[in-house]
Amino acid sequence: MKKIHILSIAASFLLAIQACASKEQVNNRVSSGISSNNGQAAISSSSQKISNSVDKFDKIKADKLTDTAKLLAGIKVSENSPLFKVTQVNSWNTHQNFLNNSWSKLENQQISKVKEWTTKELGEVNSTSKEVFYPFSGPDFLYAYSLFPKAKEYVLVGLEPVGSLPDFSKLTNSQSSYKLQEARNSLYAILKFSFFRTNDMKVDLQKQGVLPILSVFMTRTGNRLLDLQYVGLDKDANIQQFQKGMIPGIRIAFAPEGESEARNLYYFSTDLSNAGIKKNPQLVEFIKRKKNPVTYLKAASYLMYYDSFSDIKNLILAKSDRVLQDDSGMPLKSFNLAQWDLKFYGNYTRPINLFRNRYQSDLRKVYAKNKNIKPLNFGIGYQFAVNQSNLMLATPKRVAAK
Repeated sequence: MKKIHILSIAASFLLAIQACASKEQVNNRVSSGISSNNGQAAISSSSQKISNSVDKFDKIKADKLTDTAKLLAGIKVSENSPLFKVTQVNSWNTHQNFLNNSWSKLENQQISKVKEWTTKELGEVNSTSKEVFYPFSGPDFLYAYSLFPKAKEYVLVGLEPVGSLPDFSKLTNSQSSYKLQEARNSLYAILKFSFFRTNDMKVDLQKQGVLPILSVFMTRTGNRLLDLQYVGLDKDANIQQFQKGMIPGIRIAFAPEGESEARNLYYFSTDLSNAGIKKNPQLVEFIKRKKNPVTYLKAASYLMYYDSFSDIKNLILAKSDRVLQDDSGMPLKSFNLAQWDLKFYGNYTRPINLFRNRYQSDLRKVYAKNKNIKPLNFGIGYQFAVNQSNLMLATPKRVAAK
């Protein structure tokens, strides 16, 4: 049996649930124990400029956010932290050991190789593109950040609800233990077996939303959380403080350790089908205003193979400076070779059984004929075993000609 580390599968399969999430999840927003407006001015539009200097954020509130994320990620906080008491509960060692061991294996077996590949193959992309658009992402900040570590803004979109972070300062020891267990379950429940269990994840994310998972990934990749705001896209596609009727979302200001300028992560919970976009077109308008976004697609349930997802596909093709995807993103025939330069990596045989009807004979021919395609020494997407995964980097000829 092939050894697949639990967390290396996590980011790949966390994403499949968006195709199965219920309609109620799209609009479900759970109020957070962490203040949703941590020292920042009210948001009046998507173009509003807020100081990016780390020292402009409320330090006390940033410390609470960061320490909350650390606890969920199994990282011990300072003895001076008001949340240090959580590390004294009986379940803490179990929680910390599980995540430390899991992350160490993930880093050695997976993420270090992804980072090495990124340095070699995405150097130019990362030097010029500062915005990342990741539709059908679920809470997968991990791969967005590992592949595009220099981006100033990440826009993730899924059906999963935003959810909340626990306020450990107000929880009893037993309640804190439960929240730690819940955080582990959100990563572990779908990883106990070597296949994806949709119903398990639907239950987990319905309970707590994407915020705990996002915070674990952000903290474990060496980032400090500075601010968390519940936001929404109004009818004019401007970012506002969340009100009923808006596309619900969050904005997390964060900074890599040692850096003095903040970056932004957005997550919006909305339906990207044609019917969903017709009902709530704000997300499309919001992306249209981006200057040169890189679009990333992984484990996207092959949704854009269907006519019912043609609007989001057309937006990506029209707006993206680059597209990095596995075969579950857009079919090869979507890319007009007169307009796009395509570079392939890894190996393509056929989709997993769940999506066996999405086999692309034309893509198989590309891999069969081109003996110079560089291999991938890591697994990514549904075919997560080494030497079975594939990636394609698509560059519009207008960009390549610059």
